[in-house]
Amino acid sequence: MAFEATKRELGELYTFFRLLADGEVSPGTPAARKDETVKWPVSMIKREEHDGSRFYYVEDKEIRISSETGEQSIPREDFAAAASEIYELLKSPSVDEYVEVSDTVETFLNTVAIYDLEAKTEDRTDFSVAFWHPDAPLCGFNVRCRLSSMNPLLDGGRAANLKLEQSGIKFATPTVNKINALPESPNEVAERMMMIERLGGVLKYSDVADRVFRSNLLMIDLHFPRVLAEMVRMMHLDGITRVRDLTERIKEINPLKIKEELISKHGFYEFKMKQFLMALALGMRPAKIYNGVDSAVEGLFLVDGSGDVLCYHRSNYQTFADFLYQNTRFEKGNVDKDKYGFLERENGVYYFKLNIKLGLIKR
Repeated sequence: MAFEATKRELGELYTFFRLLADGEVSPGTPAARKDETVKWPVSMIKREEHDGSRFYYVEDKEIRISSETGEQSIPREDFAAAASEIYELLKSPSVDEYVEVSDTVETFLNTVAIYDLEAKTEDRTDFSVAFWHPDAPLCGFNVRCRLSSMNPLLDGGRAANLKLEQSGIKFATPTVNKINALPESPNEVAERMMMIERLGGVLKYSDVADRVFRSNLLMIDLHFPRVLAEMVRMMHLDGITRVRDLTERIKEINPLKIKEELISKHGFYEFKMKQFLMALALGMRPAKIYNGVDSAVEGLFLVDGSGDVLCYHRSNYQTFADFLYQNTRFEKGNVDKDKYGFLERENGVYYFKLNIKLGLIKR
């Protein structure tokens, strides 16, 4: 009997099977295209299941699977066939994120003893890969698939809120209630900010709401939270979402009032943004202390619309950073869940919180 799975789960499985079937992967370019000049041989993949680790060794015509319970070998062409079938499911124009998996794929999953569609790991990796030789150091990877919904690069919830202090005029409580009572809509945060300004209020960056996230952002730059606050504000008010486009606007506004030479010749704002994106890709989280040391995640596999798997690894730092800079956007988190977008009183002062959420663009 067939079962249902999310496209995101299938995207991870597709990547895993495609790597085993091909036995190699191409690095991606900053523009999210395949670098046709280079191939990285995939020698072994380690994947976690609920009952322990599985090791998948890429041999000439077979994949040798080793676990605590023993070994078995499966033809590589079987992995290719399963990957092709999953790709067709990913391409299907289903309205729902859930799709029905065929009996053929279910039988194959049982054959290769895969029961967890998303690998169970403690270190946030989806699986680890040994390139060139099975005894080479394992590299931990995350998977993103443009044919499905993608996990955000930063989805910190309430910990990723920035505080703007409301000044300019002292609002009476009924006015505050009126602002906060604006109806729910896709632009409700922008509408509240504009109403505050129309009534004579001024919103000025004050602080990062969470103590740990504040320190993490200060590791990028002592003034970086202010830059992020301006970006998120513009995202809501001007409808600009792409990181690259917002950074260009920040260069014009220059919220830190730094010298033009530092902006134009040294690329200060681009440099800081790329540092931040790489920190997020390699392990920074809002509520976890970040000391600049990378986590177990060393890279990212991206499945593009045509089913190609692109590899981004920290060893190609500049390419990885340029890719993130060109292919990420700010997103709107859930206002009620993340507790932002309202005037709130703290110690006699009103603050308006904005939330930072970043993800990869879909195309």
